Amino acid sequence: MSSWPSFAAALPAWLTVLVCAVSGACCLHRACTAGRPERGPAGGEAVMALGMAVMALPPGTAPWGARILPVLCCGAALHAVWLLRRGLHHTHHLVGSLAMAYMALAVYAGGGHGGHGGGAAGPPLVTGALLLYYAAYVLLGGARLVAAGPAASAAAAGAGPGKGRGGEDGEVARACRLAMGTGMLAMLLLM
Repeated sequence: MSSWPSFAAALPAWLTVLVCAVSGACCLHRACTAGRPERGPAGGEAVMALGMAVMALPPGTAPWGARILPVLCCGAALHAVWLLRRGLHHTHHLVGSLAMAYMALAVYAGGGHGGHGGGAAGPPLVTGALLLYYAAYVLLGGARLVAAGPAASAAAAGAGPGKGRGGEDGEVARACRLAMGTGMLAMLLLM
Protein backbone atom coordinates (compact mmCIF):
# COMPACT_ATOMS: atom_id res chain seq x y z
CA MET A 1 0.00 0.00 0.00
CA SER A 2 3.05 2.29 0.32
CA SER A 3 3.32 2.64 -3.49
CA TRP A 4 -0.17 4.18 -3.73
CA PRO A 5 0.89 7.73 -2.67
CA SER A 6 3.74 7.77 -5.22
CA PHE A 7 1.39 6.53 -7.96
CA ALA A 8 -1.22 9.15 -7.06
CA ALA A 9 1.42 11.88 -7.08
CA ALA A 10 2.69 10.80 -10.52
CA LEU A 11 -0.77 10.35 -12.07
CA PRO A 12 -1.13 13.94 -13.38
CA ALA A 13 2.31 13.69 -14.99
CA TRP A 14 1.47 10.37 -16.65
CA LEU A 15 -1.86 11.74 -17.91
CA THR A 16 -0.03 14.74 -19.40
CA VAL A 17 2.46 12.33 -21.02
CA LEU A 18 -0.42 10.33 -22.48
CA VAL A 19 -2.27 13.38 -23.87
CA CYS A 20 0.92 14.82 -25.39
CA ALA A 21 2.02 11.46 -26.87
CA VAL A 22 -1.39 10.86 -28.47
CA SER A 23 -1.38 14.41 -29.84
CA GLY A 24 2.12 13.83 -31.19
CA ALA A 25 1.06 10.59 -32.86
CA CYS A 26 -1.95 12.32 -34.47
CA CYS A 27 0.25 15.17 -35.71
CA LEU A 28 2.79 12.68 -37.04
CA HIS A 29 0.02 10.89 -38.90
CA ARG A 30 -1.16 14.21 -40.35
CA ALA A 31 2.41 14.99 -41.41
CA CYS A 32 2.67 11.66 -43.24
CA THR A 33 -0.69 11.93 -45.00
CA ALA A 34 -0.97 15.69 -45.63
CA GLY A 35 -0.10 17.59 -48.75
CA ARG A 36 3.18 19.46 -49.03
CA PRO A 37 1.99 22.81 -47.55
CA GLU A 38 0.58 21.15 -44.40
CA ARG A 39 3.39 18.63 -43.91
CA GLY A 40 5.86 21.06 -42.31
CA PRO A 41 3.53 22.55 -39.70
CA ALA A 42 2.13 19.11 -38.82
CA GLY A 43 5.68 17.74 -38.43
CA GLY A 44 6.63 20.68 -36.21
CA GLU A 45 3.57 20.10 -34.05
CA ALA A 46 4.44 16.39 -33.80
CA VAL A 47 7.96 17.19 -32.60
CA MET A 48 6.59 19.71 -30.11
CA ALA A 49 3.98 17.28 -28.74
CA LEU A 50 6.42 14.38 -28.43
CA GLY A 51 8.94 16.69 -26.75
CA MET A 52 6.24 17.77 -24.31
CA ALA A 53 5.49 14.10 -23.58
CA VAL A 54 9.14 13.49 -22.72
CA MET A 55 9.30 16.68 -20.65
CA ALA A 56 6.20 15.68 -18.64
CA LEU A 57 7.66 12.33 -17.55
CA PRO A 58 7.67 11.95 -13.76
CA PRO A 59 11.03 12.56 -12.05
CA GLY A 60 13.42 9.64 -12.13
CA THR A 61 11.76 8.09 -15.19
CA ALA A 62 14.21 9.61 -17.65
CA PRO A 63 17.35 10.75 -15.80
CA TRP A 64 18.99 11.78 -19.09
CA GLY A 65 16.21 14.28 -19.78
CA ALA A 66 17.52 17.04 -17.54
CA ARG A 67 20.71 17.21 -19.61
CA ILE A 68 19.32 16.71 -23.12
CA LEU A 69 15.98 18.57 -22.97
CA PRO A 70 17.38 22.12 -22.62
CA VAL A 71 19.57 21.59 -25.68
CA LEU A 72 16.73 20.14 -27.76
CA CYS A 73 14.29 22.85 -26.69
CA CYS A 74 16.77 25.63 -27.47
CA GLY A 75 17.31 24.01 -30.89
CA ALA A 76 13.55 23.99 -31.46
CA ALA A 77 13.42 27.68 -30.49
CA LEU A 78 16.14 28.47 -33.06
CA HIS A 79 14.15 26.53 -35.68
CA ALA A 80 11.04 28.53 -34.77
CA VAL A 81 12.99 31.76 -35.25
CA TRP A 82 13.98 30.45 -38.69
CA LEU A 83 10.31 29.74 -39.48
CA LEU A 84 9.39 33.34 -38.69
CA ARG A 85 10.85 34.37 -42.03
CA ARG A 86 7.78 32.75 -43.64
CA GLY A 87 5.36 34.85 -41.62
CA LEU A 88 4.23 35.86 -38.17
CA HIS A 89 1.79 32.94 -37.94
CA HIS A 90 4.79 30.92 -36.66
CA THR A 91 5.04 33.12 -33.56
CA HIS A 92 3.12 30.56 -31.49
CA HIS A 93 5.76 27.94 -32.33
CA LEU A 94 8.43 30.34 -31.11
CA VAL A 95 6.54 31.00 -27.86
CA GLY A 96 6.01 27.26 -27.35
CA SER A 97 9.65 26.43 -28.04
CA LEU A 98 10.86 29.17 -25.73
CA ALA A 99 8.42 28.04 -23.02
CA MET A 100 9.70 24.48 -23.27
CA ALA A 101 13.31 25.69 -23.19
CA TYR A 102 12.47 27.84 -20.16
CA MET A 103 10.88 24.91 -18.31
CA ALA A 104 13.72 22.55 -19.28
CA LEU A 105 16.34 25.04 -18.06
CA ALA A 106 14.40 25.55 -14.81
CA VAL A 107 14.32 21.77 -14.31
CA TYR A 108 18.03 21.48 -15.11
CA ALA A 109 18.97 24.37 -12.80
CA GLY A 110 16.78 23.04 -9.98
CA GLY A 111 17.89 19.43 -10.29
CA GLY A 112 14.28 18.27 -10.14
CA HIS A 113 11.17 18.38 -12.24
CA GLY A 114 9.77 21.81 -11.51
CA GLY A 115 6.97 21.42 -9.00
CA HIS A 116 7.40 17.65 -8.90
CA GLY A 117 10.95 17.48 -7.60
CA GLY A 118 11.23 20.70 -5.64
CA GLY A 119 13.41 22.36 -8.30
CA ALA A 120 13.56 26.04 -9.12
CA ALA A 121 10.44 27.41 -10.76
CA GLY A 122 12.12 30.24 -12.64
CA PRO A 123 11.28 33.93 -12.45
CA PRO A 124 7.63 34.36 -11.39
CA LEU A 125 7.08 37.12 -13.97
CA VAL A 126 8.09 34.84 -16.87
CA THR A 127 6.10 31.92 -15.51
CA GLY A 128 3.07 34.19 -14.96
CA ALA A 129 3.28 35.62 -18.49
CA LEU A 130 3.47 32.12 -19.97
CA LEU A 131 0.55 30.98 -17.80
CA LEU A 132 -1.56 33.91 -19.04
CA TYR A 133 -0.58 33.24 -22.66
CA TYR A 134 -1.45 29.54 -22.50
CA ALA A 135 -4.64 30.09 -20.50
CA ALA A 136 -5.83 32.52 -23.19
CA TYR A 137 -4.65 30.14 -25.94
CA VAL A 138 -6.55 27.20 -24.43
CA LEU A 139 -9.74 29.20 -23.85
CA LEU A 140 -9.67 30.68 -27.36
CA GLY A 141 -8.79 27.33 -28.94
CA GLY A 142 -11.57 25.57 -27.05
CA ALA A 143 -14.09 28.21 -28.06
CA ARG A 144 -13.02 27.90 -31.72
CA LEU A 145 -13.23 24.11 -31.61
CA VAL A 146 -16.72 24.17 -30.07
CA ALA A 147 -17.92 26.87 -32.48
CA ALA A 148 -16.57 25.02 -35.51
CA GLY A 149 -18.00 21.64 -34.45
CA PRO A 150 -21.28 21.30 -36.39
CA ALA A 151 -20.18 23.50 -39.30
CA ALA A 152 -16.91 21.62 -39.73
CA SER A 153 -18.74 18.27 -39.57
CA ALA A 154 -21.15 19.41 -42.29
CA ALA A 155 -18.22 20.60 -44.42
CA ALA A 156 -16.47 17.27 -43.91
CA ALA A 157 -19.55 15.38 -45.04
CA GLY A 158 -19.72 17.42 -48.24
CA ALA A 159 -16.00 17.50 -49.01
CA GLY A 160 -15.04 14.02 -47.85
CA PRO A 161 -12.83 13.13 -44.91
CA GLY A 162 -9.57 14.96 -44.64
CA LYS A 163 -10.24 17.40 -47.46
CA GLY A 164 -9.03 20.83 -46.52
CA ARG A 165 -8.95 22.70 -43.23
CA GLY A 166 -12.70 22.42 -42.61
CA GLY A 167 -12.74 18.62 -42.77
CA GLU A 168 -11.76 15.98 -40.25
CA ASP A 169 -8.08 16.87 -40.48
CA GLY A 170 -8.88 20.47 -39.53
CA GLU A 171 -10.82 19.31 -36.47
CA VAL A 172 -8.07 16.89 -35.46
CA ALA A 173 -5.43 19.61 -35.91
CA ARG A 174 -7.41 22.04 -33.73
CA ALA A 175 -8.00 19.35 -31.10
CA CYS A 176 -4.28 18.44 -31.06
CA ARG A 177 -3.29 22.10 -30.69
CA LEU A 178 -5.78 22.46 -27.85
CA ALA A 179 -4.42 19.33 -26.14
CA MET A 180 -0.83 20.59 -26.47
CA GLY A 181 -1.81 24.02 -25.13
CA THR A 182 -3.53 22.35 -22.19
CA GLY A 183 -0.42 20.22 -21.60
CA MET A 184 1.79 23.32 -21.59
CA LEU A 185 -0.60 25.03 -19.18
CA ALA A 186 -0.51 21.97 -16.88
CA MET A 187 3.29 21.80 -16.93
CA LEU A 188 3.57 25.52 -16.20
CA LEU A 189 1.14 25.17 -13.29
CA LEU A 190 3.29 22.38 -11.87
CA MET A 191 6.43 24.55 -11.91
